[in-house]
Parts: sequence; C-alpha cells; structure tokens
Amino acid sequence: MRPPEWLLRGAVEVGTVSAALIRSGVWRNVGPTQLVGIERALRRWGQSMAALGAVAAIRWPDRPAVVDERGSLTYRELDELVARLAAGLRAEYGIVAGGKVAVLCRNHRWFLAATLAASRIGADVLFVNTEFAAPQLSAVLTKHPPDLLVHDEEFAVETSVPTLLGWREAGGSALDDLAATDAPEPPAPDRPGHITILTSGTTGTPKAAPRAPTALGLAGLTASALDRLGLRSGEPMVICPPLFHGLGLLHSMLALFLGCPVVVSRRYDAAAVLASIEPNRAGSVVAVPVMLQRLLDLGPAEIARYDLQSVRAVISGASALPPALAERFIERFGPVLCDAYGSSEIGIATIASSKDLLAAPGTVGRPCLGSSVRILGPDDRPVPTGTAGRIFAGGGLVFGGYSDGSSKTVVDGRMSTGDLGHLDAAGRLFVDGREDDMIVSGGENVYPAEVEDCLLHHPAVADVAVIGVADEEFGRRLVAYVVLTAEATEDELIDHVRANLARYKAPRQVVVIDQLPRNATGKVVKRDLPEP
Repeated sequence: MRPPEWLLRGAVEVGTVSAALIRSGVWRNVGPTQLVGIERALRRWGQSMAALGAVAAIRWPDRPAVVDERGSLTYRELDELVARLAAGLRAEYGIVAGGKVAVLCRNHRWFLAATLAASRIGADVLFVNTEFAAPQLSAVLTKHPPDLLVHDEEFAVETSVPTLLGWREAGGSALDDLAATDAPEPPAPDRPGHITILTSGTTGTPKAAPRAPTALGLAGLTASALDRLGLRSGEPMVICPPLFHGLGLLHSMLALFLGCPVVVSRRYDAAAVLASIEPNRAGSVVAVPVMLQRLLDLGPAEIARYDLQSVRAVISGASALPPALAERFIERFGPVLCDAYGSSEIGIATIASSKDLLAAPGTVGRPCLGSSVRILGPDDRPVPTGTAGRIFAGGGLVFGGYSDGSSKTVVDGRMSTGDLGHLDAAGRLFVDGREDDMIVSGGENVYPAEVEDCLLHHPAVADVAVIGVADEEFGRRLVAYVVLTAEATEDELIDHVRANLARYKAPRQVVVIDQLPRNATGKVVKRDLPEP
C-alpha cells in the first residue's frame, strides 16, 4: 500500500533539511556534552530567540557573534551579557514572562542583546521603526504600551514608560551598566516570548503583527537558504536592512542558528558595506533593492577596489526587485543575487536564485520548504497556470493575526499576501502587483510594477514610481515619477513605454523629481509623492 502523499512529501522535506544542515556544517563535531547543553537550553527556552542565542553559545563559544562599529563580541560573550541583562531587567524593572519590552534601536549589538534578554525572560518584544516621527512613535506606544522602552540616545522620546538607553554616543550602553548589577538569574519562563513586527504602513497606519515562529517554519527557511543560497555555518553575514524589519530580523535569527557572525552598522553606506566584506570574509549580504542600486551607483572602478570573492549570496527582499536592476546587478557582481518574497505577516514564502532571475525575469522564485503558494480566483479556487489571481501563502512563519484582533483573508490554511500574481509551468511565482495598486484606466487593467520596470530599462532613468490619479475621461490616468541621471524629455519616456508595452500602459504624464520618498526598508511611500 502506497503511503499518503503528505507523508511522502514530509519525508522528502525532512531529508532535504537534514542534508542541507549536514552540508552547511551546522551538525559538524557536536559532542555529547554539547548535546546535553543544547537539550537543556531547548527545554528551558523552547522555540524562542533566547534558545537560538543560548544554543549558538554552546556550539560556537569563541566564534564572533556580532561585529559592529564598537568591535565584536563572541557568542560566549554575547550569551553572558544576555544572561546578566535578563537578570537586571527582572530585578530592576520588574520584567517577567508575558511582559513587553519595546526596542527602538538601530543595528548594533545592544539591539540583539535587548531582544535576546527579553526573550530569555519570556517577555514579548515590540520592534519600533526608527524612522517614526514623534507623533507616530507616541501613537504606537499608546496603542501598544510596553513595560520598558529600550532606545538609542539619538531618539528623543517623551513618554511615561520607563526607558533604558541602548547606543550612547559617548560610548557604551545603559544595557551594559544594567548587566553589571548583581541580580539573581530569572526562573525559566512558563511561556516563550513572542516578537511583534510593525507592518511597513506604506498604504496606511502601521499594524502590529505578533508572531511566534515555529521550529518547522524556521527549519524550512533555513534549509531553503542553505540549499538555494549556498550559505554555510560560520560564514559572516552582512545585514544591511533594519533589524526591526522582518527581513533583517529573520536573517539575524538565521545567522544565530547557523553560528554566523552578524556584521551590522547603524546606517547604510554602500562603500562601507563593500569595505566590510574582505576583512570579515563575509559569505552573504542582505539588502533591499534600493541598497543594491546604491552599490551599483558606486561605479565599476570603485567596486573593483574591493575583494568580494568570499560572497556566496546577496539576498534581496522587503520590496519588489525590478528585473532591470536584477539583470544589471548580476552582470556586475556575478550570479550571487537571490530574491526573497514575503511580508511581515507571512515571513519568507519563496526564494529565487540568480538562475531563476535570469531564466524568468520578474520571478520571486519557488516556495521555501514547509511553505506553499496558491493563486486563487474570486471564487477562492485555484486558477490555471499562467493565470493571474490573488496570492495565498502558508507555512510555519505565517502570523496568527494582528494585535487588534483583525487578520488577513485565509483560505485552506493559507493567508492572502495582498498581492496579485501568477505561477509559470516550472512552479515559479511572479508578483504582478498589489491588489490595491491595480489601476483601471480606460477600462484596461494596468499594474504599476510592469510600467516601472519598463522605464527602468531606459538609460536615463535611475528610479521610478507609477501611480493612478483621477481622470474625467479615463477614470484613472497613469502618472510616472522619475529620477533621472541624464536628460530625457517627457515624450521620449512615454514613447519608450509605448514601444515596449501596450499603448494603454503608457503614462500620460511624467514628473521629474530629485528622489522618491521611501521608508526605512526602501519601499516607495506613494502617498508622499507630490501632486502631479
């Protein structure tokens, strides 16, 4: 009797995960003493970030854990700091399991230390966007009141909530001071701490998306990353996006699992990123598309100054990767570029390799192990291959709903991503646009992403955003906002689109601006574009 299909698929996935972990070196030289320590850590902290940090300290105590502008900490040093800090948080601030710690910090060691310490207690962590204006920050802290706010000195915070300084400009951190107090070790938490990521808010007010990633979900992402990206245990990972965002946070968790040193900086600088690769022998770089463009903007001569041979993968995510940008990046840096598709709500659902990006421009790849993707029509039933519909994704990283009790549409255990897209015959996913971004102009459906990519292929265009505005004749008309690197007339750019796409997809107006308004992860905030 043939075993059920789900059992066969599960066996294949378990085998793939195991093979990937062995290949990466994660399971190499694990002795009996380490196994006992790992079992105790998992029993004490369960499926939490605290467990990831503790296990990494057991496996690779003398390996660098985090490298920032203040130097480096080994995994043992980080774990000792986290343990003392957890004790201080409980003794001095009364943080216990089920409490909440908000973190408003840039990328540095104390972001990780505060997050791991709160998780060690069983407290929930709310990650706050460092780009928030004072009113936004106040609104978030009012709506999701924490028991403690950890923030960098540069952020002037007016709140009644107890605060603790992270990065201090003069040096050190109040977290180090707290860790120096003699406080007893907190008891094992009776619940794992959750993490809450705020959505990007590009189309409205940011929402809080709590999550407790499962071991299966993280294992699937890890195996997919190892298998498709070629990551290896111990190879440093340069993480450029903010750690408060899903892309940066998930990759920091992946780095902890693999024992990879996390190389971070408080602010993104393209030349500094390239300069950090050789001394650290970095195996991977995590970035958002606009950061990739900044790397290319350095020019061939500047790029050639750096030894980048150690890099196995450059991982893009958080916002759409234009095919034109992917093509130029691979041409300049080689077939190391990968694209990860996901969101704050679903985690990472698919990964595209350079091979995928070149063979099928515009694809975001195939589902990660443990994840699944379906394209559904208006009747919530799957549509044929190649047909556009709503994208639904499922897996161990999908969240359980927003903190206000609302959620996204779920069908057969898979959650709507809010995007429209299609699958090709090879099972690769393509994102055609946001459900709420589709523009109906003169009765025809137009997806801005397609027009934007077309304009990016024009040699004078460095950046572009396309929106629809009200029009008496067409209902909506297309307006393109462009950033130019050379002279180009409005008619020339419109004719370029007409020559490559259907005529109704050509913008009826082109507005030249100095730069597009983007949030901290590089997404264009279209509501902040000037009136055409």
